Amino acid sequence: MTKLKGILLTQGMHGMISQVEGLAKALDLDFTHHTVELNSFWKPFPPKLTPISQNGFKKIYVGVFDVIITCGKKSVIPSIYLKKNTSKKIINIHIQDPKVNLTNFNYIIAPEHDGLFGKNVFSTKGAIHYLTKKEIDKNTDYLKNRLKIGKEYFLLILGGPTKHYDYSDENILKILDLFNDLVIKNNLQGIVIPSMRTPKNIIELTKDRLSENSLIIDSVDKKAYLSALSLAKYISVTCDSTSMISEAALTGKPIYIADIPAKKNDRRIKKFRELFNELNITKKLDNKLETWHYEILDETSRIAKKIKKQLT
Repeated sequence: MTKLKGILLTQGMHGMISQVEGLAKALDLDFTHHTVELNSFWKPFPPKLTPISQNGFKKIYVGVFDVIITCGKKSVIPSIYLKKNTSKKIINIHIQDPKVNLTNFNYIIAPEHDGLFGKNVFSTKGAIHYLTKKEIDKNTDYLKNRLKIGKEYFLLILGGPTKHYDYSDENILKILDLFNDLVIKNNLQGIVIPSMRTPKNIIELTKDRLSENSLIIDSVDKKAYLSALSLAKYISVTCDSTSMISEAALTGKPIYIADIPAKKNDRRIKKFRELFNELNITKKLDNKLETWHYEILDETSRIAKKIKKQLT
């Protein structure tokens, strides 16, 4: 059977790419990814005030396609425009709240903490993403020869600064010192994985502070990330990334959230964390480690199955 062709539109941010590509793979699409760029005049305007016109964004050369998957506000108008100006029937799917009339899309996928509801809205617990359990298991051995034999491992995943959270040396040192204390106290080896958003100075700070008891991966390495998720007994993720916390929940392992003081109201992120606490997926990182179990969270596959039924 010939695969449906998909085009993926985002602003090029890793978290968005993870979501659109994760869904496209789960839907078994033959897809290409395109980075959207708005024309200068329209950049300051929200989607609801932007005309559905080619004038609003730089031309995207997409070829033949059946499905559009988008994420982020800059991709909203291009998706609606391409759907309306294509002669064949097109299915368009938007991830996150598009901030326009929901009927402009066939399906919208939004996390529960966004509080978005409608006949065409699929609500998810956390963010959908590109990881699969099979892919994690496949990469288990990647880090083994760099780790101490006979130890159990504690993984720390670092995000990066956002409008809500400041990655100051002071804020991050508190996390690193707490993590290191737990590694030593519980006779573990630490593994630290940065993300694409982690500043270089924070990676260097981590190497200076933790190298004695932890393996520090000092660059973005997907295989190392997958291997660490597979090998770790405990996982800690900085509070700034709902995507990485959602990815970690695919393991079924205890996840500790490393707090950073909020610079401004982070109500949506707090709602997400409250939900994951209620689901017994996460706890706050403090001076004690414990083991607990929860049902593995794979929202990407769950949502894809629902959409597949309606595509066929």
